Amino acid sequence: MTTPHVSAHAAIPDAQTVDDSFGDRLTEHISMHVALDGNVTIERETNLLLTGLVDSLGVMMIIEWIESDLGISINAGDVVLENFLTVEAMLDFVGTQ
Repeated sequence: MTTPHVSAHAAIPDAQTVDDSFGDRLTEHISMHVALDGNVTIERETNLLLTGLVDSLGVMMIIEWIESDLGISINAGDVVLENFLTVEAMLDFVGTQ
């Protein structure tokens, strides 16, 4: 059985909310599985793209993880620099969907 995906324009399912726990999991996932330099501490305000910690493939990996973790689909048109510069920007973006 496949997990249904909802549009990124729909509300996030009640079982998963964008809270501190999600932000912590997202930061940890980026640090452990996506960041190109594992020696850098990633904070919610760290500019991931301009520092080179995350490249375009990394952004796609982050999007896939968010979609899987929250059970949503992110529209390609929403994959813009300002939504994925920092963990905080990602949380703001996902929280408005």
